[in-house]
Amino acid sequence: MPIAAYGSSLSRHNTEEAPLDSLDKMTVPYKQQERRLSTFPPPLKDVRIMMASYITLTQILGFIGIFFIPYCKIATLWWAFVLWPISGFGITGGAHRLWAHRSYKASFAYRAVVMLCNSIANQGTIFHWSRDHRTHHFHSETVADPHDAIRGFWFAHMGWLYLKKDPRVAEAGRKVNVDDLKEDSLVMFQHKYDPWWNFFWCFFMPGLVAQYAWGETFWNGFFVPGCLRYVWVLHCTWMVNSGAHLWGARPYDPQSNPAENRLVAILAIGEGWHNWHHKYPFDYAASEYGVFTQFNPTKLVIDLCAALGLVSDRKRATAMWAREKARMDDSKSR
Repeated sequence: MPIAAYGSSLSRHNTEEAPLDSLDKMTVPYKQQERRLSTFPPPLKDVRIMMASYITLTQILGFIGIFFIPYCKIATLWWAFVLWPISGFGITGGAHRLWAHRSYKASFAYRAVVMLCNSIANQGTIFHWSRDHRTHHFHSETVADPHDAIRGFWFAHMGWLYLKKDPRVAEAGRKVNVDDLKEDSLVMFQHKYDPWWNFFWCFFMPGLVAQYAWGETFWNGFFVPGCLRYVWVLHCTWMVNSGAHLWGARPYDPQSNPAENRLVAILAIGEGWHNWHHKYPFDYAASEYGVFTQFNPTKLVIDLCAALGLVSDRKRATAMWAREKARMDDSKSR
């Protein structure tokens, strides 16, 4: 059972329990094991009560926020719109490409700002997000995938948060190396003060900024740039797990479920080029082409920060793909 890929720093010699060579080998690989499917509605014993209550409450608060829009000042509406890519980048450029995949390196100042952006997004801690995402890549579309898209759109989109983890997901997650995350002081600071740190930056900071910067009422700021924007960015991120794993072209790996999805690329500021990303997860761009060919604001920001000396060691897979494409073309011509 693979627990790391591409000989990366994410591989490990030991688990937290014992040396790897002492672990019992699985008779049946995860990808060949039968899925545990829930009925609808699922039995109460399968539901994560606290998480289900939280997700449902935030969806309701976001819906309520729609009715506050007519009462907001123009500056507040712009503030809500701007927080979409700001908080989104905390996921795409931060938790995803920097911390989960280590596809580039960044200075402390850069990481501190991106950690704040990630806290505004409030999709769990960087630590948990990155651990689960590594598990997803190591076991994509198997019973050990936290949001296995083979179980359908709604499970991959948000149902996986409502249901208790399959024991095999938890088992796989425990074997993922997170030593690098534990050594990052910013990641562990956020983790230490979870959930209150993220709650403040996600819900209360937008309202306080609107109140003190341009005289908006706190509750308008809380509900529109806070709750409504939060729920919108949640669904934009979730579309990567659902839509980009189900619909689109698969030019790089036809046998892989993830696909190239333009709509998801727009919603998730560059994360929709998913067939490429799952073939080459170490690529910081998460796409083959540049920003003028494929919509990818996340890559643009990383490149600008690299020009300022805040980012270094950006990894690319274009040379690997060129060699593989040449081999594929050669085999087709024979």
